[in-house]
Amino acid sequence: MPDFRQLTAKMTPKGWAMVGGSAAVALIFVYMLFSFASKPSYSTLMTGLDPAQTGKITSTLDTKGIGYEIQNNGTALAVQSDKTAQARIALAGAGLLGNQQPGFSLFDKQSLGQSNFQQQITYQRALEGQLATTIESIQGISNAQVQLVLPDPQSQLFADTTQPSTAAVLLSDSGALDSRSVKGIAQLVASSVPGLDVNKVTITDSTGALLWPRASGAGGAGAGTLLAKQSDQAQYDAAMAAQVNTMLTQTLGPGKAQVSVNADLNADQTTLDSINYAKKGIALTQHTDKETLNGTGGATATGVAGTTAANIPTVAGTAGTGNSKYNHAVTDTTFGVNKTVAHSVVAPGKINRQTVSVLIDKSVPAAQLPAIKAAVASAVGFSPPRGDLLSVGQVAFAKPTTASAASPAKMIGYAKYAAIALGALIFLFFITRLLRRRENEPFAGRPTWLRELENPRPLAALEGESPTQVMQLRPAVNVAKRQVEDLVDREPDRVAQQVRAWMAED
Repeated sequence: MPDFRQLTAKMTPKGWAMVGGSAAVALIFVYMLFSFASKPSYSTLMTGLDPAQTGKITSTLDTKGIGYEIQNNGTALAVQSDKTAQARIALAGAGLLGNQQPGFSLFDKQSLGQSNFQQQITYQRALEGQLATTIESIQGISNAQVQLVLPDPQSQLFADTTQPSTAAVLLSDSGALDSRSVKGIAQLVASSVPGLDVNKVTITDSTGALLWPRASGAGGAGAGTLLAKQSDQAQYDAAMAAQVNTMLTQTLGPGKAQVSVNADLNADQTTLDSINYAKKGIALTQHTDKETLNGTGGATATGVAGTTAANIPTVAGTAGTGNSKYNHAVTDTTFGVNKTVAHSVVAPGKINRQTVSVLIDKSVPAAQLPAIKAAVASAVGFSPPRGDLLSVGQVAFAKPTTASAASPAKMIGYAKYAAIALGALIFLFFITRLLRRRENEPFAGRPTWLRELENPRPLAALEGESPTQVMQLRPAVNVAKRQVEDLVDREPDRVAQQVRAWMAED
């Protein structure tokens, strides 16, 4: 190891200047490296901003303490990458997140004397901005752009020149949207634009994939219907499997079970007509006819048996008595039965059949398998009459890899310390190299006493000077004696034993 005190004593002012310059360069390098590593990264949050809204947005972000950058001449805003969610919440709470495009407020800036063409363009821009703002309020959509093609009202005088209205919608972050949400957006746009058919609306996502129109949604059939059915089945399977996996993870722990669902859905929309009759009738009309007759008995004519002139025999009568009573009643009732006529539309999505597969890790006790099977069957709505199948198996799961993926923030922190350590090593390397070079250089200076001896001085000059103070020389150090004294202080027993051995030899 070199003696730094000797090295520093031999250094000239030029050497000290070089050392100071190297230290300054090293410090500047470390500072610049640290500043570059600690500089926050920004990600674009909003584009197509109205410059009039930029001041409000920046004021809101300053209040929340969120760093930002203005890009594209004030039409784009970028915030710190690790505070994107906080910025969205702050701007949404202030009502500034969706005001990226002008709406019907454009009519407030109109001036007198505008032509019909200018008014038509203003109306089209206002309608596009209003639709984009409305679509952005839907959950799962961060940005929306709407382009409308509206026919000129003056060119619609004749039927042969009629042109339909069309609309194109571009959605960002629409991966969480399902087919029903996309259809709802198409219906929203078609209902907001006069003369626009839902089949003339085109919806695409940020990747360029066509979301609308679909053959099933537009009333077609064939391959489009099959694709729509497969999409709905995939969404149902994923949602049901995620729900059951979450339940098993909270019960058994992570990495202990895996569930897969494969369902067959009925994608046909049908109508159902039914007539139901009541079990008991109700009297509608009733007619009653009653007839009664009461009679009393009397004397009859009497005579003597004999013959008359006409030789007509006669019969003697007898006195008779008696009463007669006649009663007749008829009831006629007309009955009616209640009837219910129902006409209903059966929406698609009924489950025809589903298959559920459950895999359990070997670490789970086998005694828990029946309870797990029952819980899964209840969660997925298992129905044996419908033909559902549920299989539960137990296998040894692969051990999860414990590869630690450091976050970008941690990586930047590690890079800072590594850069500082590297800068310090480089600084020490150059300083050590410089000192060693100076140590090997020949001594160029001459002592003062040697110069005085070589250059004779007159006696008058020597008498006028103050006497030179002579320092007392220190006595020479006896190294062997000091080593023996140190040994006696450190190991007195050993020294005493050695002295006894010497005395015994004598």
